[in-house]
Amino acid sequence: MGVCFSVEVEHKCPFHKGLDSNADDDDNQSNINKVSFVPPTPRTEGEILESCNLKSFCFSELKMATRNFRPDSVLGEGGFGSVFKGWIDEHSFVAAKPGTGIVIAVKKLNQESFQGHREWLAEVNYLGQFSHPNLVQLIGYCLEDEQRLLVYEFMPRGSLENHLFRRGSYFQPLPWSLRLKAALGAAKGLAFLHNTKTKVIYRDFKTSNVLLDSNYNAKLSDFGLAKDGPIGDKSHVSTRVMGTYGYAAPEYLATGHLTSKSDVYSFGVVLLEMLSGQRVVDKTRPPGKYSLVEWAKPYLAHKRKIYEVLDSRLEGQYTPEAAKVVANVSLRCLSAEPRFRPNMTEVVKELERLQDPKVTRPRRHSSHGTRPRRQSVGDCTAPGGGDPDAYPRPPPSLISK
Repeated sequence: MGVCFSVEVEHKCPFHKGLDSNADDDDNQSNINKVSFVPPTPRTEGEILESCNLKSFCFSELKMATRNFRPDSVLGEGGFGSVFKGWIDEHSFVAAKPGTGIVIAVKKLNQESFQGHREWLAEVNYLGQFSHPNLVQLIGYCLEDEQRLLVYEFMPRGSLENHLFRRGSYFQPLPWSLRLKAALGAAKGLAFLHNTKTKVIYRDFKTSNVLLDSNYNAKLSDFGLAKDGPIGDKSHVSTRVMGTYGYAAPEYLATGHLTSKSDVYSFGVVLLEMLSGQRVVDKTRPPGKYSLVEWAKPYLAHKRKIYEVLDSRLEGQYTPEAAKVVANVSLRCLSAEPRFRPNMTEVVKELERLQDPKVTRPRRHSSHGTRPRRQSVGDCTAPGGGDPDAYPRPPPSLISK
């Protein structure tokens, strides 16, 4: 998760969710500014849990749903704890047999972490109040004795991080068209959080927190570090510096002043990772390239030099115009001065331009003189035709049918 954690749980939590998460993703992704009525701010744990429209699970129910949290059900692990795959009945939400009902992802808090409870409560607070096509759906929670769990919709394609950075002869890189689709979906999620009604700063935007559904629609997850934005005539929120190294905005690191433009900077970092196929920080790279942002920024402003940054595995999949637009968006988001960064609504508009086939369709020959690879822009199968389940998983031989 982040480097450290500190959240004052004094956030807004409406009684009922806003947008319908079950509606068609593509139809609803343009609805980035809708949110339901927000009642007075709850200040206690009890008020948060009572006011959020979520299912309260018993620990025994989730134990059954995940087959007793078996190791071969692990989807991933992080600072919060482990995430397990499970099944529940779609109507009653009681535990179901594997392969029946609906699939869920159950995040189980590491009981040794005191700060994890604050993070857990912050997620219940935020994901319990908002519903949007580009935010992962929180179905419910478990608060029983020392147990703290969260139950989410299952995201079959896993994290954007896995798709960008996994290497292996069996694994095909995420195509350009799907990178753009994921970038646009994530941008819409942030734009929704930043709008004048919501006013939430995500504070930990990174590739591992962007999850992909079966159609590669991006959804933001992990709201443990989220923070209410400034109110009234305040320009920022003062808070402890936290997050993930490499993604935090420079002014936030220097002053602790948090604004929505801090998220915009983080988005610029992720967009650069998507362009390059490289991690923001990598000590194994040659000297001078340890920090992706410091190395790549000078190239992004030159239409001929941006090819030094672009992932070489994507040759032939994009037009020079599309590459220039994405590079420019990333560069603007990475501006050292927050006032020069665009807001996320502007970013959404720029990325939506790339949905125009005239901008995105590769020419017969790329700028490198290579024949473009044939791609299906809306292909919903895994790149290379592989298994769509992109979570880190144990060997198939260990997974019970």
